[in-house]
Amino acid sequence: MKWLLYTTAALALFLAGCGQEAPQSKGPAPTYTEAPSTDYTGAGKQKTPAKVGFADVTAGAGISFRHQTGASGKKWMPETMGSGCALFDFDGDDRLDILLVNSAYWPGHAKANDRPTSKLYRNLGKGRFEDVTRQAGLDFVFYGMGAAAADYDADGDQDLFLTALGPNLLLRNDGGRFTDVAAQAGVQGSQWTDDQGGSHPEWSTAAAWVDVDGDGWLDLFVTHYVHWSPETDFFTTMDGKTKSYATPQQYPGSTCRLYRNTAKGRFAEVTKEAGLVLPDAKSLGVALADFDNDRDIDLVVTNDTQPNYLLRNLGQGRFQEVGLAAGIAYDEAGRARAGMGVDVASVKNDGVQAIAIGNFSREPVSLYQQTPEGVFIDGAGKSRLVQPTLPSLTFGLRFFDYDLDGYQDLVIANGHIEPEINVVQREITYEQAPQLFWNDGEGQFREVSQQTGGLFNQPIVARGLATGDFDGDGDPDLLVTTNGGPAYLLRNDGPTGKAVALHLRGGPPNRDAIGALVRAEAGDLKQEQLVRSGSSYLSHSAPALFFGLGDRPQVDRLSIRWPDGQTEELAGLKAGAEYWIAQGKGVSRTQPFAR
Repeated sequence: MKWLLYTTAALALFLAGCGQEAPQSKGPAPTYTEAPSTDYTGAGKQKTPAKVGFADVTAGAGISFRHQTGASGKKWMPETMGSGCALFDFDGDDRLDILLVNSAYWPGHAKANDRPTSKLYRNLGKGRFEDVTRQAGLDFVFYGMGAAAADYDADGDQDLFLTALGPNLLLRNDGGRFTDVAAQAGVQGSQWTDDQGGSHPEWSTAAAWVDVDGDGWLDLFVTHYVHWSPETDFFTTMDGKTKSYATPQQYPGSTCRLYRNTAKGRFAEVTKEAGLVLPDAKSLGVALADFDNDRDIDLVVTNDTQPNYLLRNLGQGRFQEVGLAAGIAYDEAGRARAGMGVDVASVKNDGVQAIAIGNFSREPVSLYQQTPEGVFIDGAGKSRLVQPTLPSLTFGLRFFDYDLDGYQDLVIANGHIEPEINVVQREITYEQAPQLFWNDGEGQFREVSQQTGGLFNQPIVARGLATGDFDGDGDPDLLVTTNGGPAYLLRNDGPTGKAVALHLRGGPPNRDAIGALVRAEAGDLKQEQLVRSGSSYLSHSAPALFFGLGDRPQVDRLSIRWPDGQTEELAGLKAGAEYWIAQGKGVSRTQPFAR
């Protein structure tokens, strides 16, 4: 694959965005501010999406949570960025539990009877959850950001890595109780030094578990945002009078970091050795993909007001940053957008991978689609994503097949960072409704938020977003967090298609099978998915793979390429069930979807 091939468009972006001298005259407005001139859906052949509702079952499920930003009137930047969530099985009962990450009060502002801890809810089945935060050892206070779950020590249960403004947490799971071992494991994070010599902890954001060097052990990739501290806080204003929340242009960036799993309960930081020292990064999202089909997992990293990265895995744990050459660094006007949530999928089931990225208000969602030469072209306009997402400030973002027709749809979680934004930008609001886009299978995304209703018609200040089937009924549900507000558990009520759900169990030490590539064929429908961690914004989605089948009765042929390169084929997986597949052993268990 010609990763370093610079097309004329890529070179133009380089000259426009990175040149030493910018033109003095004002250029034309970017094309994404214009209405589409073509009816890309094709007159007379529009498909009709199935009507699907997402019921807000938060209260009935027993979930009571409110995110604490710590805001005390100073408008410190971290207050508006959190927080994330996770759908994962912490106790090994094959039911998805819920983790909601909390932040905290600032020193000197704590309230005597209020300890804003994160919350862990155990899935009891039948739509009910139990708060087990204290029993699980998670009743501590820290300024939390995001979460990533995986079995990093290969002992059979899901551990947690929590990012923070301050020391990060590596929570080792020992029979359902968590112990923070970040210090002894070497992943608490690093410090930065300000101009006066003061030392401050890094601001960690997204994280992903991935075997970067092919030894089977899951390594840890952590992104960082900017160098901010109360001592270095800037006064920024929208109206010239009152302070507003800052954007990252005012602060220096910070490199991502890579920690190699030494297989002894410890990690070694190998950022420099891996070629990942990128000091200008202001990163908020990371997604895994294998863009060149070489079994070495590549990374997409979104940066806020800095060029996005595509980190090509060269093998043996070495990376090359090729975002500019690949075409995802800048928009078509040569500007770096405010990249936040990110995800990767094949939207037409044709093997062409697409990268979706959530951006700032007045910047639409990006949909970079790969060409045969390895270059990505933003197809958001052709896919009809530009106009509906221009007003939105998008944080969480996930591809998922909500109606089980076999094509990856898109859900985005929106909310501005500045409560007073409507005073200076009349068309932009602080609270913004989430949006749902139906994939018609031909490359077009049609917004179905209005007909879906519920939370999709309710303005909120959303941040984290995770997907997973918490009730075992065979369709993917949603977990959404808000900044300074409640979390929402949305039950998917109404897919008309059939599906299979696959739980892959890799050979040790990569028991989670992260990096496994699965291809499913059902009649004329062919799909491909990768077992991944990361994606979205500060959040962890369930790793099970859902293959929607529409009205097809079964997966005729299933091909698995395990992370170590071994391949396996299965046939005749009937729709309407979950399948547990162990590497080299085939289907170890089958369970029909709950009714």
